[in-house]
Amino acid sequence: MRRRTFLRTVSAGLGAAAFSGAVWHDAVAATSARAASVTAGESPYGPLGAADGNGVALPAGFSSRVVARSGRSVGGTIWHPAPDGGACFADGSGWIYVSNSEVPLVGGASAIRFAADGSIDRAYRILSGTNLNCAGGRTPWNTWLSCEEIFRGKVYETDPYGTRAAQQRPAMGKFKHEAAACDPDRAAIYLTEDESDGCFYRFTPNVWGDLSSGRLDVLCGIGGDSVEWRPVPDPTPGVLGRQTRHQVSAARHFNGGEGCYYAGGICYFTAKGDRKVWAYDTTRQTVTSVYDGGGTLDGVDNITGLPPGDLYVAEDGGNMEINIITFDGVVAPVLRLDGQSGSEITGPAFSPDGTRLYFSSQRGTSGESLGTGGITYEVTGPFRR
Repeated sequence: MRRRTFLRTVSAGLGAAAFSGAVWHDAVAATSARAASVTAGESPYGPLGAADGNGVALPAGFSSRVVARSGRSVGGTIWHPAPDGGACFADGSGWIYVSNSEVPLVGGASAIRFAADGSIDRAYRILSGTNLNCAGGRTPWNTWLSCEEIFRGKVYETDPYGTRAAQQRPAMGKFKHEAAACDPDRAAIYLTEDESDGCFYRFTPNVWGDLSSGRLDVLCGIGGDSVEWRPVPDPTPGVLGRQTRHQVSAARHFNGGEGCYYAGGICYFTAKGDRKVWAYDTTRQTVTSVYDGGGTLDGVDNITGLPPGDLYVAEDGGNMEINIITFDGVVAPVLRLDGQSGSEITGPAFSPDGTRLYFSSQRGTSGESLGTGGITYEVTGPFRR
């Protein structure tokens, strides 16, 4: 593990108050010389203990439970295979956890509703008949963007509450989609692309809250860490058309774009091929690395965060951990799944009150390629918030 230069932001989720991008940039500059040569310290939660009965190694004071298994009934519905990206939504005194299904042809997404005491109230499908739904993102108006990770993949806007039909959003581009993160401060949505030369995109709807039309831009390098946005000429190319990542020559490329998370003027995104966590500073218009590999955090994938400015990064492979990157630069594991080396951790998301962390092991202990052994977990404990 290594200590990395990192921002101390304050964020309570979408639309929350946080330090500005300028403060982030100044904080990085002030601490880089100190942090760059220091190896990681302890996790704020302490060391991991032995794996519990669910195979989850946790710090003292934390506990786990299995809330769903692929192919088995939960809350009156059969839980989908290969659970992937996820998010939580408040619902009265309870809450909802939404999860994608990264399988071909049937894909889609499902939801579990939890009552106020944490018991499972019901579960239901919110999207069906799509293809390899990988990650996505929640919106400030409480919808879930489910993204297809296929050639000419699309974004579907879904209803976590299960009352409205899902809507295809082609204006957000047709490419190998991965994750999405909403920026309510600039009325924009950032999108990652899972290609070895993938790009980082920004979708600006014509009307904030209506994703049926808008402009798709691609991030372009203009020297050093400085970047700018340029329009993608054809966001919805046909089968023989030029792919979006090849339409603008100045586009900046990232090796295997994965998770994406916005907080306080910064959009953090991961690239598994680069083994980096990147930060796009919306004020300074720069892209810098806040974690560049090494240590126990490997196979960087889905990413989320909590108000103190901590990030939580799930591993695709590695030693099957979720690592915290604290606001003062410590990288350390907060949980590990034992005996699941053939899987990956997906869909980390916190309950609205920040006390419960949901995530999945996409292929579980079986490692079966279609994810029929997928397991969805809940971890409860004194998370910093």
